[in-house]
Amino acid sequence: MKKFIATGVILCIVILGVYYIFRPTITPVPTPTAKETSMKLTSPAFENYKKIPALYTCDGKKMHPPVAISGVPSATKSLALIVDDPDAPGGTFTHWVIWNINPSTEEIAEGSVPEKSQEGTTSAGSIGFTPPCPPSSTHRYFFTLYALDAKLGLDGKATKMDVENAIAGHVMVQSLLVGVYSR
Repeated sequence: MKKFIATGVILCIVILGVYYIFRPTITPVPTPTAKETSMKLTSPAFENYKKIPALYTCDGKKMHPPVAISGVPSATKSLALIVDDPDAPGGTFTHWVIWNINPSTEEIAEGSVPEKSQEGTTSAGSIGFTPPCPPSSTHRYFFTLYALDAKLGLDGKATKMDVENAIAGHVMVQSLLVGVYSR
């Protein structure tokens, strides 16, 4: 009987070991699907699907990271950027909405707002950038840039939903940058 139990325990350990070695890896899948285009949104502060430095979170200076924009189509009238966290406990949390960004903008420096652009209301109820501050686990932060064929006539009280409704039918291309952060 003891031999039978010992054999069963060893078999379980072997099976778990084989599973651990050959387990499938899970690649994060963006919830907003971005069309593949030549327009790119990058950041000198972090690489796509890599950790956002604490400096740009509630554990740091609470400002947005710098982003670089390239490959904007020549017919673009304005850009819009939405930053949100689909992993928030209460549902997707909007960290930043900004629109009417000049299409010739190549960079948004950390903590700055491009001239003549407009920031909207976040899920925290404030206007401007709300830094990542996940309560637990690792969260993904989607920086989605939209090239639009129009300027938006929204005010600073506009939310992500207002911007999404306003850009419907005006998105020429979009680009996605994802950062992750945990505390």
